[in-house]
Amino acid sequence: MGESMQEVNVASLGLDKASNTPVVILKEKGGERVLPIWIGPGEASAIAMKLAGIQFSRPLTHDLLNTVVRGLGSELVRVLITKVVDNTYYATLIFRRDGELLSIDSRPSDSIALALRAEAPIFADEDLLEMTALEIEEAQFEPGEKEPDFLATTGEASGPTPGNAEETPRGEGLREYLKGLNPEDFGRFTP
Repeated sequence: MGESMQEVNVASLGLDKASNTPVVILKEKGGERVLPIWIGPGEASAIAMKLAGIQFSRPLTHDLLNTVVRGLGSELVRVLITKVVDNTYYATLIFRRDGELLSIDSRPSDSIALALRAEAPIFADEDLLEMTALEIEEAQFEPGEKEPDFLATTGEASGPTPGNAEETPRGEGLREYLKGLNPEDFGRFTP
């Protein structure tokens, strides 16, 4: 694992009211920077249920995957949120089996849901955290200056299109989106 990775925790799970899309907020461990990742409702439910400690009598998909991994003599060592390309986030699952490491491509939402169940640490690339920190810093407004309206800043069609979770909002992109982002823009997401 390179030095460009920073451990993060799941800070919260919200609902982006502009696009009605769930958002998982990752926050760097021992720091203030955050990384928002827009995800699908199914994966958001899987994350929310684990955070809330909800257990089902029969295993759901991510519980099943976790059990299968252990049953095959492997363990999830860590999750890496590696990059964003064309508005899509990429993640890698790192497993250990028989002393060897195996990396498997994954969507961040599935990776996070699995990491919570396996109690494996999550790491995000420093560049992603820096990018988000820069956008939030740029979003600070001068006293007396009116903050732009959320929808006016991001455009009506800013959210990910259905079926394209793991994407940053479209329209003017992540930079403009984060400039207009306020905590009030997130509702609570419940499974």
